[in-house]
Amino acid sequence: MIFATSRSAFARASAIRASAFAPRFASTLTIIEHADGAILPSTFKTLTAASQIGGPVTALVAGSTAPAVATEVAKIPGIEKVLVASNGAYDKGLAENFSDLIASTVKDGGFSHVLVSSSAFGKNVLPRVGATLDVQPISDIIKVAGEDTFVRPIYAGNVIATIKSTDPVKLVTVRSSAFEAAPAPSSGSAAVENVANDPNTPSPTEWISEAIAKSERPDLGSASKVVSGGRGLANKENFDKVIFPFADAIGAAVGASRAAVDSGFADNSLQVGQTGKVVAPELYIAVGISGAIQHLAGMKDSKTIVAINKDPEAPIFQVADYGLVEDLFKAVPDLTEQLKK
Repeated sequence: MIFATSRSAFARASAIRASAFAPRFASTLTIIEHADGAILPSTFKTLTAASQIGGPVTALVAGSTAPAVATEVAKIPGIEKVLVASNGAYDKGLAENFSDLIASTVKDGGFSHVLVSSSAFGKNVLPRVGATLDVQPISDIIKVAGEDTFVRPIYAGNVIATIKSTDPVKLVTVRSSAFEAAPAPSSGSAAVENVANDPNTPSPTEWISEAIAKSERPDLGSASKVVSGGRGLANKENFDKVIFPFADAIGAAVGASRAAVDSGFADNSLQVGQTGKVVAPELYIAVGISGAIQHLAGMKDSKTIVAINKDPEAPIFQVADYGLVEDLFKAVPDLTEQLKK
């Protein structure tokens, strides 16, 4: 009798939790990432994933420049409403501030899904939202299989898992390289509304400063062409002398393997792989990269892969569409000179 009573109480508690902010139909809240007043390219990929869930799509824009960004977001076809939180507390994407905003917006709006890019910001803020709402986030999806079903890679991409969530709110980060970009702002005319924009509690963290390297090269995360260097370059001087001129000659972004980054050849922001950036450009050229499984996880979805390595047994050749078995210190400078002509 006691057992039966406990089960009944548990069922009632679960029902209360599920109905507290569960909507009657799918409705998706997409977090808009932006910088310097411009919508980040990864956000357009996230909006594509949101549209595949079904139901209305609402965008949330936060920060001191949110009103101006919201005007552009409202023009994106497929967005029904834009919520604006105009407050400088959200400018730097601190999860301690953002998580409260997202959680309260979900509860007030009765959203069934929250989507954000699988970026450093998305991976930082969504677990905190999950703790607040008591739901399990689903990370790095590459496909929307249904309203409650998603596909994501695990074990460095060697296994593809299909996840079905029974949580009342699905918190999802989206791997940008797996989705096409949503249409650019044009004919949309979404309604724009303000939301409460004061963090609920004083933040335990403070933004001190940042040092951003400026470059005229394409951004690694969204570039259509990428040239990456690996341990085979031997040192930073060779990396700079071989990789950067080659990338400039073809208008490509520069990437690096973890081995190259750990050895100090390149900055951490250039790392491609399981613990770095995941890219899927039209053209990926791997120079002096052996092809460790962790690196392949970050680039194997590229449309065309070219490998340059003097070791014919290097694993990178197993995924390459084109391979050149040659000393990179001879082959790459020769290619660079030919391209410049």
